[in-house]
Amino acid sequence: MTQAKQRFRTIEQYAALDPSDLPEGNYELVDGVIVEMGAESDQNLEIVALLFSVLPQFVPYYLLRKGTEITVPSRLTSRYPDLMVLTEDTRAAMKRDKRSLVALDMPTPALVVEVVSPGKPGSDNYDRDYVEKPKEYAARGIPEFWQVDPIRSVVVVLTLKDGAYRPGEFRGNERVISPTFPDLQLTAEQVLRAGNEV
Repeated sequence: MTQAKQRFRTIEQYAALDPSDLPEGNYELVDGVIVEMGAESDQNLEIVALLFSVLPQFVPYYLLRKGTEITVPSRLTSRYPDLMVLTEDTRAAMKRDKRSLVALDMPTPALVVEVVSPGKPGSDNYDRDYVEKPKEYAARGIPEFWQVDPIRSVVVVLTLKDGAYRPGEFRGNERVISPTFPDLQLTAEQVLRAGNEV
C-alpha cells in the first residue's frame, strides 16, 4: 500500500514523534520528509563492528552510538550516521527515555563515521555522502568526520577548521590519523577489509 509522505514544518515537530510513530528500517529526514534508505551491506556492518570493537580502548563504551540520529541545521534534515562518538556533554543532554536523538540545541558529538554507499558523482548516494553530509556536519560543528569508502579503497578523515572540513586520505597500509584518537593504530586496509583476512 502506498501512503502519502508526511511533510514536517519544523525539526521540533519531527523530533517530538514517538519511536512507535516512525517507520521500520533505514530512513532519514530530508527536506522535511522521511526518506527510505537502502539496507546496509554486510561489509558496511562489519566495518562499523570493527570500529566498535577498537574504539573502547580510547573512549567509554557508553559514548559510542549506532542508530542514533542527529539533526543538522539545514533543510529540515536529520541523519543516521553509521557510528557516532558522543562527548560527555552530548550524552548528558540526551533524553535517554525517548528515542536516541542528538537535537540541534545539544552539544555536538566528537566524531561521526559514515560508510559510503556505492555511487558515481551525480548519483543520489554520491551526492548525499560526498556533498550534502560534509556540509551538514560542518555546519553542525562536528570536529571530525570519517568517510569510509570500500569501493574507492580509501578512508577520508575530515577535520573541521574555520567552519570547513580539511580532508586527509588514507589507503593501503597507511595508518589512519585521527585527531580525536591520536593513539589509534588502524591502517586503512584494516578498516576497509573488516571481516576479511588481511
